[in-house]
Amino acid sequence: MKRTPLLIICLFLLRTAFPQVAIDHVEPPFWWADMKSNALQLMIHGKDIGKTKAFLEYNGVKVKNSTSTGADYLFVDLSVGNSAKPGTITISFKEKDSVLITYKYELKARAKESAKRIGFNSSDLMYLIMPDRFANGDPGNDNMPGMLEKADRTNPNGRHGGDIKGITNHLDYLQKLGVTTLWCTPLLENNMPAFTYHGYAITDLYKIDPRFGTNESYCAMVNEAHKKGLKVVMDMVFNHFGTNSYWMKDLPQKDWVNQWPEFTRSNYRASVISDPHRSQSDENKMSGGWFDTSMADFNQKNPFVAKYLIQNSIWWIEFAGLDGIRQDTYPYSDKDFMAEWMKTLREEYPNLNTVGEAWINYPPQVAYWMDNKTNPDGYRSYLSNVFDFPLMMAIQKAFTENEGWDTGLTRLYELLSQDFLYSDLSKLVIFADNHDIERMYPVLKSVENAKMALAFLATTRGMPMIYYGTEALSDRGTLEGDPGKRKDFPGGWQGDEVNMFTRENLSSDQKDMLDYITTLFNWRKGNKTVQEGKLTHYIPEEGIYVYFRTLDKASVMVIMNNNEKYVKTVATDRFQENLKGYKTGKDVLTGSQIKDLSKIEVAAKSVKIIELSK
Repeated sequence: MKRTPLLIICLFLLRTAFPQVAIDHVEPPFWWADMKSNALQLMIHGKDIGKTKAFLEYNGVKVKNSTSTGADYLFVDLSVGNSAKPGTITISFKEKDSVLITYKYELKARAKESAKRIGFNSSDLMYLIMPDRFANGDPGNDNMPGMLEKADRTNPNGRHGGDIKGITNHLDYLQKLGVTTLWCTPLLENNMPAFTYHGYAITDLYKIDPRFGTNESYCAMVNEAHKKGLKVVMDMVFNHFGTNSYWMKDLPQKDWVNQWPEFTRSNYRASVISDPHRSQSDENKMSGGWFDTSMADFNQKNPFVAKYLIQNSIWWIEFAGLDGIRQDTYPYSDKDFMAEWMKTLREEYPNLNTVGEAWINYPPQVAYWMDNKTNPDGYRSYLSNVFDFPLMMAIQKAFTENEGWDTGLTRLYELLSQDFLYSDLSKLVIFADNHDIERMYPVLKSVENAKMALAFLATTRGMPMIYYGTEALSDRGTLEGDPGKRKDFPGGWQGDEVNMFTRENLSSDQKDMLDYITTLFNWRKGNKTVQEGKLTHYIPEEGIYVYFRTLDKASVMVIMNNNEKYVKTVATDRFQENLKGYKTGKDVLTGSQIKDLSKIEVAAKSVKIIELSK
């Protein structure tokens, strides 16, 4: 008994000399051998891990540096050489000469086809899904341990239970619709107390939200999509993250986020970044201001933040076998960092595509963000694709206005006449609505106008994208704000009266639209002329807009009649520079033959798409 105090004293001294180090997070959680870049930076978080240095012995792998940024953070720079083989690396964390803790880090074998992966292109139709609102394939994961917000389908702003299994279960439906590329709004963990269904306040960049599924179920969905010929694009967010992330309780570095004396929002003026007359204060507020109180703003000027985000994107591409990336709020992030990210990504995956959300209203400002060498300020983004927001705005007006000098279909003509600004027209992603914008059907006011807009998307330059529910003629109903734009997909939940997947209880208009989209985009899927061909258009006259897509000896003629009541017999003399040599045609949407091209009849509020023949 007399020895007990001495034993306690010895244990206390031992613990004081060698603190109880713990490891809670290692990110990236694993890596691959044979990557093009040899550099790998691990962010390690845990009690007192920052008081240690990392050591390892593994053929081809070396510790280049250990950087402590606080008691509980250690950044370890590794060199993974060409001689490194897949296996398990034992990393020892030492204080002085004593090993306080070890960690087994896996180096995986890289898939042979990984670097050669082909991304999306103008031959594709992209389909945008908000997973929580599409289909509930597994009601068992609606509420999960540790997740703050619970499912409540009666709450328009709450979680409704859609998940990865719901998407996987309906890949056949998407394939039959004519879809070739799938874009889901973020699926990563969003453990915030409310408004988590949209996914844009991410709290763990390496983990699928358990209410959607698991990392493994996401990979399984991508694999199933690939088997059916569908590509998968991941929605990533580099500008901000959810304030309930463990980072906000213990920042890796004080400048991990953009700090202000008091909460400061972005001014949301994306145009300021390319403005040659901008003030520095406006630029700082645009890039450094927070998007929302629940979304902490990453400081990508911090090299550790930059490295973390770049590696995270590469990790998901490699892990899940992605075909592309959609990057949220593109101009809000530090533009020099974004250019460096794109350069790094393109070096690792030369054929992969990234489409940036540059939500700006004017073509010159959108063109600034597409990869080009002609920006007056010398900035080059290296970004392969951009969304064509100006064209979206023109589409939402063109089919509902009276025809005039600068209204109606002339809006489309005038917008396309500015295409000289873009470095590659095939890299524009074109659309009529998305999850942040009023749905096209209520905006366009009729089924006929919606059909015309879809025909235009299918036949003009660029890569078309449609939003889930377009085929169901979804509208906001009685819902206000964002919930009205993001209604549940009919048939995605057991007991739904209307079911798009089975065609049960569809209205005649819904059946008509579903058949129309299926015919239109399955035709487009097999027609290289509208995917890649040169666009030639003619100034609209009397509500008639005519344009052609030509590729080698093939040609497709499109005639739009925007008149409310009148069938138009269109004399084609004016279009002879494109019609010369062609004698007949086939109406793509009806399958009927057109034997006389000199005069073509087009019904009111309709589009005629003609495959020309000599």
